[in-house]
Amino acid sequence: MGESQRHLRLEKVFDDHAAAVRAYARRRTDPASADDAVGEVFAIAWRRLDDLPDEPLGWLFGCARRVLAHQQRRARRDNALTARLSSGLGEPPPVGDQRLADALMSLTESDRETLLLTAWEGLSPTEAAAALGCSRNAYTVRLHRARRRLAAALNREEHQRSDPIQRSRPEVDR
Repeated sequence: MGESQRHLRLEKVFDDHAAAVRAYARRRTDPASADDAVGEVFAIAWRRLDDLPDEPLGWLFGCARRVLAHQQRRARRDNALTARLSSGLGEPPPVGDQRLADALMSLTESDRETLLLTAWEGLSPTEAAAALGCSRNAYTVRLHRARRRLAAALNREEHQRSDPIQRSRPEVDR
């Protein structure tokens, strides 16, 4: 099937069935999400045009059902993440050493995330790089720098605990 024939077929499927797919989606979710779902259904239909049956309405409804289920899962994850982020960093990392927890909390969010993706979440450098949207090499450089800053924060923390003059100085001067 040539490209122009593919366009014509999708246009016909859209013209014939978009209203029914939109109505199906609107009965199951809010109007904006329904419109997003319809767009996604027809994007999938375009990619899988050769798989569409001659009477595609059932196929389109099945696709819409899966797209809506995916939207609902994503919304639940997004809501959980939003709740976690709005309450701050969430639970501090499960460390037995309060010094380490304090040092981690003194780092930037970026440094904490870089360290915790490997240490807390157990991701490999390649997986952590993908999570941060950077190359593996960039991640390893970030990790090296974050570890250096964590070590410096631990040293500062230890120095402040052991230096009686530092401990007696007001917080404003530190």
